[in-house]
Amino acid sequence: MNANNCVVGVDFGTLSGRAVVVRVSDGEELGSAVHEYAHRVMEQALPSGRRLGPDWALQSPQDWLDVLRVAVPEALAAAGVAPEDVIGIGTDFTACTVLPATADGTPLCFETPDVSHAWPKLWKHHAAQPHADRINELAARRGESWLPRYGGRISSEWEFAKALQVLEEAPEVYARAERWIEAADWIVWRLTGVESRNICTAGYKGVFQDGSYPSEEFLAQLDPAFAGFAGKLATGEVGEKTGPAGVRLAPLGGLAGRLTAEAAAWTGLPEGVAVAVGNVDAHVTAAAADAVRPGQMVAIMGTSTCHIMPSDRLAEVPGMCGVVRDGIVPGLWGYEAGQSAVGDVFAWFVESFVPASYTERAREQGMNVHEYLTSLAERQAVGEHGLVALDWFGGNRSVLVDHNLSGVVVGQTLATRPEDVYRALIEATAYGARVIVETFEASGVPVEEFVVAGGLLKNPFLMQVYADVLRRPLSVIGSDQGPALGSAIHAAVAAGAYDGIEPAAAAMGKRTEAAYTPDPARADAYDRLYAEYKNLHDHLGDGRMLHTLRAIRNEARA
Repeated sequence: MNANNCVVGVDFGTLSGRAVVVRVSDGEELGSAVHEYAHRVMEQALPSGRRLGPDWALQSPQDWLDVLRVAVPEALAAAGVAPEDVIGIGTDFTACTVLPATADGTPLCFETPDVSHAWPKLWKHHAAQPHADRINELAARRGESWLPRYGGRISSEWEFAKALQVLEEAPEVYARAERWIEAADWIVWRLTGVESRNICTAGYKGVFQDGSYPSEEFLAQLDPAFAGFAGKLATGEVGEKTGPAGVRLAPLGGLAGRLTAEAAAWTGLPEGVAVAVGNVDAHVTAAAADAVRPGQMVAIMGTSTCHIMPSDRLAEVPGMCGVVRDGIVPGLWGYEAGQSAVGDVFAWFVESFVPASYTERAREQGMNVHEYLTSLAERQAVGEHGLVALDWFGGNRSVLVDHNLSGVVVGQTLATRPEDVYRALIEATAYGARVIVETFEASGVPVEEFVVAGGLLKNPFLMQVYADVLRRPLSVIGSDQGPALGSAIHAAVAAGAYDGIEPAAAAMGKRTEAAYTPDPARADAYDRLYAEYKNLHDHLGDGRMLHTLRAIRNEARA
Protein backbone atom coordinates (compact mmCIF):
# COMPACT_ATOMS: atom_id res chain seq x y z
CA MET A 1 0.00 0.00 0.00
CA ASN A 2 1.39 3.40 -1.02
CA ALA A 3 1.77 5.54 2.11
CA ASN A 4 0.40 8.55 0.21
CA ASN A 5 -2.78 6.83 -0.94
CA CYS A 6 -5.98 8.61 0.05
CA VAL A 7 -9.70 8.15 -0.44
CA VAL A 8 -12.60 10.60 -0.40
CA GLY A 9 -15.85 10.08 1.51
CA VAL A 10 -18.91 12.20 0.74
CA ASP A 11 -21.86 12.33 3.12
CA PHE A 12 -25.12 13.77 1.76
CA GLY A 13 -27.14 14.88 4.78
CA THR A 14 -30.46 16.57 5.40
CA LEU A 15 -29.28 20.18 5.09
CA SER A 16 -25.78 19.90 3.65
CA GLY A 17 -23.20 17.63 2.11
CA ARG A 18 -19.67 17.15 3.42
CA ALA A 19 -16.54 15.65 1.94
CA VAL A 20 -13.51 14.33 3.81
CA VAL A 21 -10.11 13.23 2.51
CA VAL A 22 -8.75 10.25 4.44
CA ARG A 23 -5.39 8.49 4.46
CA VAL A 24 -5.85 4.84 3.56
CA SER A 25 -3.17 3.43 5.85
CA ASP A 26 -4.56 4.65 9.17
CA GLY A 27 -7.79 6.61 8.63
CA GLU A 28 -6.26 9.99 9.38
CA GLU A 29 -8.63 12.74 8.22
CA LEU A 30 -6.52 15.19 6.25
CA GLY A 31 -9.08 17.75 5.13
CA SER A 32 -12.81 18.33 4.86
CA ALA A 33 -15.36 20.75 3.48
CA VAL A 34 -19.11 21.34 3.84
CA HIS A 35 -21.55 22.69 1.27
CA GLU A 36 -24.96 23.90 2.46
CA TYR A 37 -27.88 22.98 0.21
CA ALA A 38 -29.35 26.03 -1.49
CA HIS A 39 -32.86 24.54 -1.35
CA ARG A 40 -32.39 22.98 2.12
CA VAL A 41 -35.58 20.98 2.85
CA MET A 42 -38.73 21.96 0.99
CA GLU A 43 -41.54 21.45 3.50
CA GLN A 44 -43.92 24.32 2.77
CA ALA A 45 -43.56 25.09 -0.94
CA LEU A 46 -41.68 24.29 -4.14
CA PRO A 47 -39.17 26.80 -5.52
CA SER A 48 -41.97 28.00 -7.80
CA GLY A 49 -44.08 28.90 -4.77
CA ARG A 50 -46.50 26.00 -5.23
CA ARG A 51 -47.70 24.99 -1.76
CA LEU A 52 -47.12 21.53 -0.31
CA GLY A 53 -49.45 19.60 1.97
CA PRO A 54 -48.89 18.54 5.59
CA ASP A 55 -45.93 16.28 6.37
CA TRP A 56 -44.16 16.81 3.05
CA ALA A 57 -40.34 16.99 2.81
CA LEU A 58 -38.56 17.31 -0.54
CA GLN A 59 -35.01 17.92 -1.75
CA SER A 60 -33.33 19.09 -4.95
CA PRO A 61 -30.89 16.85 -6.88
CA GLN A 62 -29.09 19.99 -7.97
CA ASP A 63 -27.98 20.51 -4.39
CA TRP A 64 -26.43 17.03 -4.38
CA LEU A 65 -24.51 17.69 -7.59
CA ASP A 66 -23.28 20.98 -6.17
CA VAL A 67 -21.71 19.10 -3.25
CA LEU A 68 -19.55 17.19 -5.75
CA ARG A 69 -18.61 20.41 -7.51
CA VAL A 70 -17.87 22.44 -4.37
CA ALA A 71 -17.15 20.31 -1.29
CA VAL A 72 -14.92 17.69 -2.89
CA PRO A 73 -12.46 20.15 -4.51
CA GLU A 74 -12.43 22.25 -1.32
CA ALA A 75 -11.68 19.18 0.81
CA LEU A 76 -8.80 18.23 -1.51
CA ALA A 77 -7.40 21.73 -1.25
CA ALA A 78 -7.73 21.72 2.54
CA ALA A 79 -5.94 18.38 2.74
CA GLY A 80 -3.13 19.48 0.46
CA VAL A 81 -3.42 16.16 -1.34
CA ALA A 82 -2.42 15.67 -4.97
CA PRO A 83 -5.41 14.32 -6.94
CA GLU A 84 -3.31 11.49 -8.33
CA ASP A 85 -2.87 10.14 -4.79
CA VAL A 86 -6.64 9.55 -4.47
CA ILE A 87 -7.54 5.94 -5.31
CA GLY A 88 -11.27 5.93 -4.59
CA ILE A 89 -14.41 7.79 -3.61
CA GLY A 90 -17.37 6.56 -1.57
CA THR A 91 -20.73 8.17 -0.84
CA ASP A 92 -23.61 7.82 1.57
CA PHE A 93 -27.10 9.33 1.80
CA THR A 94 -30.03 9.81 4.09
CA ALA A 95 -32.62 7.11 3.46
CA CYS A 96 -35.21 6.53 2.33
CA THR A 97 -34.57 9.58 0.13
CA VAL A 98 -35.94 8.50 -3.22
CA LEU A 99 -36.72 10.06 -6.59
CA PRO A 100 -38.52 9.33 -9.85
CA ALA A 101 -36.31 9.49 -12.93
CA THR A 102 -36.19 8.62 -16.61
CA ALA A 103 -34.32 5.58 -17.93
CA ASP A 104 -31.15 7.64 -18.34
CA GLY A 105 -31.32 8.92 -14.76
CA THR A 106 -32.74 12.38 -15.39
CA PRO A 107 -34.80 13.42 -12.34
CA LEU A 108 -38.38 14.22 -13.33
CA CYS A 109 -38.23 17.45 -11.34
CA PHE A 110 -35.68 18.76 -13.86
CA GLU A 111 -38.36 18.39 -16.55
CA THR A 112 -41.46 19.44 -14.58
CA PRO A 113 -40.29 21.59 -11.64
CA ASP A 114 -43.81 22.76 -10.76
CA VAL A 115 -45.06 19.21 -10.07
CA SER A 116 -44.57 18.33 -6.42
CA HIS A 117 -44.47 14.55 -6.88
CA ALA A 118 -41.69 14.91 -9.47
CA TRP A 119 -39.22 15.97 -6.75
CA PRO A 120 -37.19 13.62 -4.52
CA LYS A 121 -38.94 12.71 -1.30
CA LEU A 122 -36.62 13.17 1.66
CA TRP A 123 -36.40 10.50 4.34
CA LYS A 124 -38.69 12.50 6.65
CA HIS A 125 -41.48 12.90 4.10
CA HIS A 126 -44.35 11.36 6.11
CA ALA A 127 -47.31 12.24 3.89
CA ALA A 128 -47.46 8.62 2.69
CA GLN A 129 -48.60 7.30 6.09
CA PRO A 130 -52.09 6.30 4.82
CA HIS A 131 -50.42 4.32 2.03
CA ALA A 132 -48.08 2.61 4.49
CA ASP A 133 -51.10 1.73 6.63
CA ARG A 134 -52.76 0.01 3.66
CA ILE A 135 -49.58 -1.88 2.80
CA ASN A 136 -49.24 -3.09 6.38
CA GLU A 137 -52.90 -4.07 6.71
CA LEU A 138 -52.87 -6.08 3.48
CA ALA A 139 -49.52 -7.71 4.24
CA ALA A 140 -50.71 -8.76 7.70
CA ARG A 141 -53.99 -10.11 6.30
CA ARG A 142 -52.17 -12.12 3.63
CA GLY A 143 -49.46 -13.31 6.00
CA GLU A 144 -46.65 -11.97 3.81
CA SER A 145 -43.40 -13.64 4.84
CA TRP A 146 -41.39 -10.42 4.56
CA LEU A 147 -43.46 -8.41 7.04
CA PRO A 148 -41.88 -9.85 10.24
CA ARG A 149 -38.46 -8.79 8.91
CA TYR A 150 -39.68 -5.20 9.41
CA GLY A 151 -41.00 -5.65 12.90
CA GLY A 152 -44.53 -6.22 11.62
CA ARG A 153 -44.98 -2.81 9.96
CA ILE A 154 -43.13 -0.94 7.25
CA SER A 155 -42.68 2.80 7.55
CA SER A 156 -44.25 5.60 5.55
CA GLU A 157 -40.66 6.68 4.92
CA TRP A 158 -39.86 3.61 2.80
CA GLU A 159 -39.89 3.19 -0.97
CA PHE A 160 -43.16 1.34 -1.51
CA ALA A 161 -45.33 3.70 0.55
CA LYS A 162 -43.89 6.78 -1.16
CA ALA A 163 -44.27 5.23 -4.61
CA LEU A 164 -47.88 4.23 -3.93
CA GLN A 165 -48.58 7.81 -2.92
CA VAL A 166 -47.18 9.04 -6.24
CA LEU A 167 -49.21 6.49 -8.20
CA GLU A 168 -52.49 7.45 -6.57
CA GLU A 169 -52.00 11.19 -6.29
CA ALA A 170 -50.05 11.86 -9.48
CA PRO A 171 -50.48 8.88 -11.85
CA GLU A 172 -48.94 10.82 -14.73
CA VAL A 173 -45.70 11.21 -12.75
CA TYR A 174 -45.71 7.53 -11.83
CA ALA A 175 -46.17 6.59 -15.49
CA ARG A 176 -43.26 8.80 -16.57
CA ALA A 177 -40.97 7.42 -13.85
CA GLU A 178 -39.00 4.67 -15.57
CA ARG A 179 -36.82 4.47 -12.48
CA TRP A 180 -37.70 4.76 -8.78
CA ILE A 181 -34.28 5.10 -7.24
CA GLU A 182 -32.68 5.88 -3.91
CA ALA A 183 -30.55 9.02 -3.94
CA ALA A 184 -27.69 6.83 -2.67
CA ASP A 185 -27.77 4.94 -5.96
CA TRP A 186 -28.59 7.93 -8.15
CA ILE A 187 -25.46 9.82 -7.09
CA VAL A 188 -23.28 6.76 -7.82
CA TRP A 189 -24.94 6.56 -11.24
CA ARG A 190 -23.94 10.16 -11.84
CA LEU A 191 -20.35 9.42 -10.79
CA THR A 192 -19.87 6.23 -12.81
CA GLY A 193 -22.35 6.37 -15.67
CA VAL A 194 -23.46 2.88 -14.56
CA GLU A 195 -26.76 2.23 -12.79
CA SER A 196 -26.57 -0.02 -9.75
CA ARG A 197 -28.62 -0.62 -6.62
CA ASN A 198 -27.04 -1.31 -3.23
CA ILE A 199 -28.18 -4.17 -1.03
CA CYS A 200 -28.56 -1.86 1.98
CA THR A 201 -31.29 0.43 0.66
CA ALA A 202 -32.86 -2.38 -1.36
CA GLY A 203 -33.27 -4.43 1.78
CA TYR A 204 -34.15 -1.86 4.43
CA LYS A 205 -36.07 0.65 2.34
CA GLY A 206 -37.16 -1.43 -0.66
CA VAL A 207 -38.49 -4.56 1.11
CA PHE A 208 -36.08 -6.83 -0.79
CA GLN A 209 -35.90 -10.14 1.11
CA ASP A 210 -34.75 -13.64 0.17
CA GLY A 211 -34.06 -12.65 -3.42
CA SER A 212 -37.25 -10.81 -4.31
CA TYR A 213 -39.51 -7.84 -3.74
CA PRO A 214 -43.18 -8.18 -2.72
CA SER A 215 -45.09 -10.12 -5.37
CA GLU A 216 -47.03 -8.60 -8.26
CA GLU A 217 -50.16 -10.23 -6.86
CA PHE A 218 -49.70 -8.40 -3.56
CA LEU A 219 -49.01 -5.07 -5.27
CA ALA A 220 -52.01 -5.47 -7.58
CA GLN A 221 -54.28 -5.85 -4.56
CA LEU A 222 -53.09 -2.46 -3.36
CA ASP A 223 -53.76 -0.93 -6.79
CA PRO A 224 -53.89 -2.76 -10.13
CA ALA A 225 -51.55 -0.17 -11.65
CA PHE A 226 -48.98 -0.91 -8.92
CA ALA A 227 -48.43 -4.52 -9.99
CA GLY A 228 -45.37 -3.77 -12.11
CA PHE A 229 -43.66 -1.46 -9.63
CA ALA A 230 -40.65 -3.76 -9.12
CA GLY A 231 -39.80 -3.17 -12.77
CA LYS A 232 -38.68 0.32 -11.77
CA LEU A 233 -36.24 -1.25 -9.25
CA ALA A 234 -33.43 -3.79 -9.38
CA THR A 235 -34.47 -7.43 -8.91
CA GLY A 236 -32.51 -10.62 -8.35
CA GLU A 237 -29.62 -11.87 -6.26
CA VAL A 238 -26.72 -9.72 -5.15
CA GLY A 239 -24.09 -9.28 -7.84
CA GLU A 240 -26.28 -10.45 -10.70
CA LYS A 241 -27.21 -8.38 -13.71
CA THR A 242 -30.93 -8.12 -13.20
CA GLY A 243 -34.12 -6.73 -14.64
CA PRO A 244 -34.90 -5.59 -18.18
CA ALA A 245 -32.45 -2.71 -17.85
CA GLY A 246 -29.63 -4.95 -16.56
CA VAL A 247 -29.50 -3.17 -13.22
CA ARG A 248 -27.09 -4.73 -10.74
CA LEU A 249 -27.87 -5.27 -7.07
CA ALA A 250 -24.47 -4.60 -5.56
CA PRO A 251 -22.79 -5.73 -2.31
CA LEU A 252 -21.53 -3.20 0.23
CA GLY A 253 -17.85 -2.37 -0.12
CA GLY A 254 -18.05 -3.41 -3.74
CA LEU A 255 -16.83 -1.55 -6.80
CA ALA A 256 -19.78 0.21 -8.44
CA GLY A 257 -17.69 1.52 -11.34
CA ARG A 258 -15.09 4.11 -12.12
CA LEU A 259 -15.23 7.87 -12.22
CA THR A 260 -16.33 9.27 -15.55
CA ALA A 261 -14.62 12.18 -17.27
CA GLU A 262 -17.61 14.40 -16.47
CA ALA A 263 -17.56 13.50 -12.77
CA ALA A 264 -13.79 13.91 -12.69
CA ALA A 265 -14.23 17.47 -13.93
CA TRP A 266 -16.79 18.15 -11.19
CA THR A 267 -14.71 16.77 -8.35
CA GLY A 268 -11.12 17.45 -9.39
CA LEU A 269 -10.35 13.74 -9.02
CA PRO A 270 -8.65 11.66 -11.72
CA GLU A 271 -10.87 9.93 -14.24
CA GLY A 272 -11.10 6.21 -13.59
CA VAL A 273 -10.68 6.12 -9.79
CA ALA A 274 -12.74 3.52 -7.97
CA VAL A 275 -16.29 4.44 -6.92
CA ALA A 276 -17.74 2.41 -4.06
CA VAL A 277 -21.27 1.03 -4.03
CA GLY A 278 -23.68 3.53 -2.45
CA ASN A 279 -24.76 3.23 1.16
CA VAL A 280 -26.93 4.76 3.89
CA ASP A 281 -25.38 7.34 6.19
CA ALA A 282 -26.17 5.42 9.37
CA HIS A 283 -25.09 2.00 8.15
CA VAL A 284 -21.77 3.18 6.75
CA THR A 285 -20.96 4.84 10.08
CA ALA A 286 -20.49 1.43 11.70
CA ALA A 287 -17.22 1.09 9.81
CA ALA A 288 -16.07 4.55 10.91
CA ALA A 289 -16.57 3.51 14.56
CA ASP A 290 -14.97 0.10 14.00
CA ALA A 291 -18.27 -1.35 15.20
CA VAL A 292 -18.90 -4.05 12.61
CA ARG A 293 -19.03 -7.07 14.93
CA PRO A 294 -22.16 -8.78 16.34
CA GLY A 295 -23.82 -6.91 19.19
CA GLN A 296 -22.28 -3.51 18.55
CA MET A 297 -25.22 -1.10 18.27
CA VAL A 298 -24.33 2.25 16.72
CA ALA A 299 -26.71 5.15 17.40
CA ILE A 300 -26.16 7.92 14.88
CA MET A 301 -27.65 10.89 16.70
CA GLY A 302 -28.43 14.07 14.79
CA THR A 303 -31.69 15.52 13.51
CA SER A 304 -32.98 11.97 13.94
CA THR A 305 -31.37 8.86 15.39
CA CYS A 306 -30.77 5.64 13.52
CA HIS A 307 -29.77 2.54 15.48
CA ILE A 308 -27.94 -0.10 13.47
CA MET A 309 -26.36 -3.34 14.64
CA PRO A 310 -24.73 -6.39 13.04
CA SER A 311 -25.69 -9.76 14.48
CA ASP A 312 -24.99 -13.42 13.84
CA ARG A 313 -28.59 -14.36 14.55
CA LEU A 314 -31.93 -13.76 12.84
CA ALA A 315 -34.91 -12.83 14.99
CA GLU A 316 -38.20 -11.01 14.64
CA VAL A 317 -37.86 -7.80 16.64
CA PRO A 318 -41.16 -5.87 16.97
CA GLY A 319 -41.09 -2.40 15.46
CA MET A 320 -37.60 -2.47 14.00
CA CYS A 321 -37.02 -0.85 10.62
CA GLY A 322 -35.68 -4.04 9.12
CA VAL A 323 -33.25 -6.92 9.29
CA VAL A 324 -31.25 -7.57 6.14
CA ARG A 325 -28.66 -10.20 5.35
CA ASP A 326 -25.37 -8.42 4.44
CA GLY A 327 -27.11 -5.10 5.16
CA ILE A 328 -24.22 -3.57 7.16
CA VAL A 329 -21.32 -5.92 6.51
CA PRO A 330 -21.26 -9.03 4.33
CA GLY A 331 -21.88 -12.28 6.17
CA LEU A 332 -23.95 -10.92 9.07
CA TRP A 333 -27.54 -9.93 9.63
CA GLY A 334 -27.90 -6.17 9.92
CA TYR A 335 -30.63 -4.68 12.10
CA GLU A 336 -31.99 -1.14 11.93
CA ALA A 337 -34.27 0.80 14.25
CA GLY A 338 -34.66 4.50 14.80
CA GLN A 339 -36.25 7.64 16.18
CA SER A 340 -37.63 10.03 13.57
CA ALA A 341 -36.87 13.22 15.47
CA VAL A 342 -34.19 13.88 18.09
CA GLY A 343 -32.09 16.94 17.33
CA ASP A 344 -35.08 18.23 15.38
CA VAL A 345 -37.09 18.18 18.62
CA PHE A 346 -34.57 20.34 20.47
CA ALA A 347 -34.30 22.73 17.51
CA TRP A 348 -38.10 23.03 17.25
CA PHE A 349 -38.39 23.89 20.93
CA VAL A 350 -35.62 26.51 20.83
CA GLU A 351 -36.96 28.13 17.66
CA SER A 352 -40.60 28.17 18.79
CA PHE A 353 -40.84 28.48 22.57
CA VAL A 354 -37.76 30.04 24.13
CA PRO A 355 -38.35 33.66 25.21
CA ALA A 356 -36.14 36.51 24.02
CA SER A 357 -34.79 37.00 27.53
CA TYR A 358 -33.12 33.59 27.37
CA THR A 359 -31.60 34.41 24.01
CA GLU A 360 -30.19 37.62 25.43
CA ARG A 361 -28.76 35.89 28.50
CA ALA A 362 -27.18 33.23 26.33
CA ARG A 363 -25.56 35.91 24.20
CA GLU A 364 -24.23 37.71 27.28
CA GLN A 365 -22.56 34.50 28.43
CA GLY A 366 -21.08 33.73 25.02
CA MET A 367 -23.36 30.74 24.42
CA ASN A 368 -25.96 29.75 21.88
CA VAL A 369 -29.44 29.02 23.22
CA HIS A 370 -28.93 25.24 23.24
CA GLU A 371 -25.78 25.62 25.32
CA TYR A 372 -27.50 28.01 27.72
CA LEU A 373 -30.52 25.75 28.24
CA THR A 374 -28.20 22.80 28.76
CA SER A 375 -26.23 24.71 31.40
CA LEU A 376 -29.45 25.37 33.30
CA ALA A 377 -30.88 21.88 32.85
CA GLU A 378 -27.78 20.06 34.05
CA ARG A 379 -28.01 21.83 37.45
CA GLN A 380 -31.27 20.01 38.19
CA ALA A 381 -31.67 16.78 40.07
CA VAL A 382 -33.30 13.94 38.16
CA GLY A 383 -37.06 14.49 38.27
CA GLU A 384 -36.86 18.01 39.68
CA HIS A 385 -38.85 19.47 36.76
CA GLY A 386 -41.81 17.14 37.37
CA LEU A 387 -42.23 16.35 33.67
CA VAL A 388 -42.29 13.38 31.33
CA ALA A 389 -42.47 13.72 27.54
CA LEU A 390 -43.05 11.45 24.56
CA ASP A 391 -40.44 11.93 21.84
CA TRP A 392 -42.89 11.58 18.94
CA PHE A 393 -42.65 15.07 17.48
CA GLY A 394 -41.69 13.52 14.13
CA GLY A 395 -43.85 10.45 14.68
CA ASN A 396 -42.56 7.14 16.00
CA ARG A 397 -40.24 5.06 13.82
CA SER A 398 -39.47 2.35 16.39
CA VAL A 399 -41.08 0.48 17.95
CA LEU A 400 -44.59 1.66 17.07
CA VAL A 401 -43.86 2.53 13.42
CA ASP A 402 -46.49 5.24 13.21
CA HIS A 403 -45.63 8.67 11.85
CA ASN A 404 -49.07 10.03 12.67
CA LEU A 405 -48.25 9.97 16.36
CA SER A 406 -47.40 13.30 17.99
CA GLY A 407 -45.17 14.63 20.76
CA VAL A 408 -46.54 15.02 24.29
CA VAL A 409 -45.31 16.83 27.41
CA VAL A 410 -47.05 15.95 30.69
CA GLY A 411 -46.78 17.69 34.06
CA GLN A 412 -46.41 21.36 33.09
CA THR A 413 -47.53 24.02 35.56
CA LEU A 414 -47.35 27.81 35.73
CA ALA A 415 -43.93 27.32 37.33
CA THR A 416 -42.51 25.27 34.43
CA ARG A 417 -39.52 26.97 32.81
CA PRO A 418 -37.93 26.50 29.36
CA GLU A 419 -34.97 24.58 30.80
CA ASP A 420 -37.41 22.16 32.43
CA VAL A 421 -39.04 21.30 29.13
CA TYR A 422 -35.69 21.21 27.34
CA ARG A 423 -34.35 18.65 29.83
CA ALA A 424 -37.58 16.63 29.63
CA LEU A 425 -37.25 16.47 25.85
CA ILE A 426 -33.64 15.25 26.09
CA GLU A 427 -34.75 12.60 28.57
CA ALA A 428 -37.65 11.58 26.35
CA THR A 429 -35.33 10.78 23.47
CA ALA A 430 -33.18 8.72 25.86
CA TYR A 431 -36.27 6.82 27.01
CA GLY A 432 -37.13 6.14 23.38
CA ALA A 433 -33.66 4.70 22.84
CA ARG A 434 -34.11 2.49 25.91
CA VAL A 435 -37.37 1.11 24.51
CA ILE A 436 -35.48 0.13 21.35
CA VAL A 437 -32.61 -1.56 23.23
CA GLU A 438 -34.98 -3.45 25.54
CA THR A 439 -37.08 -4.62 22.60
CA PHE A 440 -34.02 -6.07 20.85
CA GLU A 441 -32.84 -7.88 23.96
CA ALA A 442 -36.32 -9.20 24.76
CA SER A 443 -36.36 -10.66 21.23
CA GLY A 444 -33.12 -12.58 21.75
CA VAL A 445 -30.76 -10.15 20.00
CA PRO A 446 -28.27 -8.93 22.63
CA VAL A 447 -26.82 -5.43 22.58
CA GLU A 448 -23.24 -5.89 23.78
CA GLU A 449 -22.00 -2.32 23.25
CA PHE A 450 -23.81 0.97 22.67
CA VAL A 451 -21.75 3.27 20.43
CA VAL A 452 -22.75 6.87 19.76
CA ALA A 453 -21.95 8.88 16.64
CA GLY A 454 -23.35 12.08 15.15
CA GLY A 455 -23.61 15.75 15.96
CA LEU A 456 -25.26 15.37 19.37
CA LEU A 457 -21.99 13.95 20.72
CA LYS A 458 -21.02 17.59 21.21
CA ASN A 459 -23.39 17.80 24.21
CA PRO A 460 -21.74 15.94 27.16
CA PHE A 461 -24.79 16.46 29.39
CA LEU A 462 -27.04 14.76 26.84
CA MET A 463 -24.58 11.86 26.57
CA GLN A 464 -24.54 11.43 30.35
CA VAL A 465 -28.35 11.41 30.45
CA TYR A 466 -28.33 8.59 27.88
CA ALA A 467 -25.78 6.59 29.90
CA ASP A 468 -27.89 7.02 33.05
CA VAL A 469 -31.20 6.20 31.37
CA LEU A 470 -29.81 3.20 29.47
CA ARG A 471 -27.89 2.02 32.57
CA ARG A 472 -24.93 1.11 30.40
CA PRO A 473 -21.64 2.66 29.27
CA LEU A 474 -21.57 4.65 26.05
CA SER A 475 -18.70 4.29 23.61
CA VAL A 476 -18.20 7.19 21.22
CA ILE A 477 -16.89 7.40 17.69
CA GLY A 478 -13.52 9.08 17.28
CA SER A 479 -14.59 11.32 14.41
CA ASP A 480 -17.12 14.10 13.96
CA GLN A 481 -17.45 13.07 10.30
CA GLY A 482 -18.69 9.51 10.90
CA PRO A 483 -20.67 8.89 7.71
CA ALA A 484 -18.09 10.57 5.47
CA LEU A 485 -15.28 8.59 7.14
CA GLY A 486 -17.31 5.41 6.76
CA SER A 487 -17.81 6.13 3.08
CA ALA A 488 -14.08 6.70 2.72
CA ILE A 489 -13.44 3.31 4.35
CA HIS A 490 -15.80 1.68 1.86
CA ALA A 491 -13.93 3.48 -0.93
CA ALA A 492 -10.66 1.96 0.29
CA VAL A 493 -12.24 -1.51 0.11
CA ALA A 494 -13.66 -0.84 -3.36
CA ALA A 495 -10.23 0.33 -4.52
CA GLY A 496 -8.65 -2.92 -3.33
CA ALA A 497 -6.60 -1.47 -0.46
CA TYR A 498 -8.26 -3.90 2.00
CA ASP A 499 -9.81 -7.33 1.57
CA GLY A 500 -13.07 -6.38 3.26
CA ILE A 501 -14.94 -3.92 5.44
CA GLU A 502 -13.84 -5.50 8.74
CA PRO A 503 -10.04 -5.14 8.22
CA ALA A 504 -10.54 -1.69 6.72
CA ALA A 505 -12.62 -0.60 9.73
CA ALA A 506 -10.00 -1.97 12.13
CA ALA A 507 -7.28 0.06 10.42
CA MET A 508 -9.19 3.25 9.60
CA GLY A 509 -12.10 3.41 12.08
CA LYS A 510 -11.89 4.80 15.61
CA ARG A 511 -13.88 4.88 18.83
CA THR A 512 -13.40 5.40 22.57
CA GLU A 513 -14.91 2.62 24.66
CA ALA A 514 -16.98 3.48 27.76
CA ALA A 515 -16.48 7.22 27.32
CA TYR A 516 -19.57 7.82 29.51
CA THR A 517 -20.58 5.53 32.37
CA PRO A 518 -23.87 5.55 34.28
CA ASP A 519 -24.18 7.02 37.75
CA PRO A 520 -26.05 4.42 39.87
CA ALA A 521 -28.09 6.95 41.88
CA ARG A 522 -29.22 8.88 38.80
CA ALA A 523 -29.93 5.62 36.98
CA ASP A 524 -32.20 4.51 39.82
CA ALA A 525 -34.05 7.83 39.72
CA TYR A 526 -34.47 7.54 35.96
CA ASP A 527 -35.94 4.06 36.33
CA ARG A 528 -38.94 5.64 38.10
CA LEU A 529 -39.39 8.24 35.36
CA TYR A 530 -38.92 5.65 32.63
CA ALA A 531 -41.76 3.63 34.13
CA GLU A 532 -44.03 6.67 33.73
CA TYR A 533 -42.76 7.17 30.16
CA LYS A 534 -43.66 3.56 29.39
CA ASN A 535 -47.13 4.02 30.87
CA LEU A 536 -47.69 7.06 28.66
CA HIS A 537 -46.10 5.33 25.66
CA ASP A 538 -48.43 2.35 25.94
CA HIS A 539 -51.52 4.44 26.73
CA LEU A 540 -51.20 6.83 23.74
CA GLY A 541 -49.41 4.45 21.38
CA ASP A 542 -52.65 3.12 19.93
CA GLY A 543 -53.02 6.51 18.25
CA ARG A 544 -56.72 7.03 18.90
CA MET A 545 -56.34 10.46 20.46
CA LEU A 546 -53.25 11.61 18.58
CA HIS A 547 -54.55 10.48 15.18
CA THR A 548 -57.82 12.30 15.80
CA LEU A 549 -56.03 15.53 16.68
CA ARG A 550 -53.88 15.27 13.54
CA ALA A 551 -56.94 14.64 11.38
CA ILE A 552 -58.69 17.68 12.82
CA ARG A 553 -55.57 19.75 12.13
CA ASN A 554 -55.32 18.56 8.54
CA GLU A 555 -59.02 19.25 7.91
CA ALA A 556 -58.65 22.77 9.26
CA ARG A 557 -55.64 23.41 7.01
CA ALA A 558 -57.26 22.02 3.87
